[in-house]
Amino acid sequence: MPSDVRDLKLGAAGKARIEWAERSMPVLRAIRQRFASEKPLDGLRVSACLHVTSETANLVMTLMAGGAEVRLCASNPLSTQDDVAASLVSDFGAQVFAVKGEDTKVYYDHINAALDLKPMVTMDDGADLVSELHTRRKDLVASVLGGTEETTTGVNRLRSLEKSQLLAYPIIAVNDANTKHLFDNRYGTGQSTIDGILRCTNLLLAGMDFVVCGYGWCGRGVAMRAKGFGANVIVTEVDPLRALEAVMDGYRVMPIAEAARIGDLFVTLTGDINVISVQHFEAMKDGAVVANSGHFNVELNLAGLQKLSVSRRALRDFVEEYTLGDGRKIFVLGEGRLINLAAGEGHPASVMDMSFANQSLCTEFLCKKGRTLEKKVYTVPAEIDTQVARLKLEAMGIRIDTLTEEQSHYLSSWELGT
Repeated sequence: MPSDVRDLKLGAAGKARIEWAERSMPVLRAIRQRFASEKPLDGLRVSACLHVTSETANLVMTLMAGGAEVRLCASNPLSTQDDVAASLVSDFGAQVFAVKGEDTKVYYDHINAALDLKPMVTMDDGADLVSELHTRRKDLVASVLGGTEETTTGVNRLRSLEKSQLLAYPIIAVNDANTKHLFDNRYGTGQSTIDGILRCTNLLLAGMDFVVCGYGWCGRGVAMRAKGFGANVIVTEVDPLRALEAVMDGYRVMPIAEAARIGDLFVTLTGDINVISVQHFEAMKDGAVVANSGHFNVELNLAGLQKLSVSRRALRDFVEEYTLGDGRKIFVLGEGRLINLAAGEGHPASVMDMSFANQSLCTEFLCKKGRTLEKKVYTVPAEIDTQVARLKLEAMGIRIDTLTEEQSHYLSSWELGT
């Protein structure tokens, strides 16, 4: 199979990791069993640009079980698990183009290798693949039924394409499913971000002034977990409603210019550019630690930090020390890329179970309905969202109530009152 991975000899370790993740993905396993029997994706070509992890491997195997041909590339240069990539190729016959630490040229070469499959469905995490398809690979658009998008940043880019009337085919915003962002973004990002920070620094969070930039679902999750470790959490926001919610949740809220002077550790989770910039680095105290858990490595103005610095060196894996002209030191984690994947393993499999169940079922939906949809960004169909939640509860052995006929009538009626 066409592929470009670091070393196929790593496959044995990767297979064990894939099997371990699969144990925590019962919803995806149930879908895979049905797909293997019904083959609803038979003949479908899928180009996927996702974090190449053990959880993603289980998604790829589910799509392949349904009859799809899948070509996978990485959605971040530092997020690939090389042993998993090797196992997908050597043990499961998948087509994978991903190497951890690949430079920008190789990153886009791999995206184009994935697009060379001439996809009928695209699956993206950040919209880099879709962007390439809409700019330099427009010749492939005609064969595309539709696509899916995994993350907030990608959905924002796609809505911009739609608003500009440039979106060439329908795309389902998997990120906006309740069974995705309420769990993956909040609990997955919350836990895995803290995990990545601790793996590469071994810092004690208790008593630390921990600054969370952005209080969306990812920011909520990180703030909650940092508070659980005993950190003094400070939130910075631009949205008044989210800022108010952070206050009501018990956090200090202030502008980043103020937080920069007192923070010990900073994490950005906004999806925007230069959230921490030159003036903020200039205000930080000696020893401040800075990380990013937003999708792209643009939230920290590292070019500006470099200009302020007289030296730069690596201290530990994924920890770089920048020494400023006055001798203060600022420590940057994971090159400003997703710290949960650069230094950690990403989200736990049990939350990715729901996210990738949505991906699988939305791919099936696009096979059936893709040609009838407008060139818009769609939310996940409510029946898919509900189905994923029910399957997850069943896998956890949890039962819930069902409305009686009388209760259903009452909720749908305007006549009944006091």
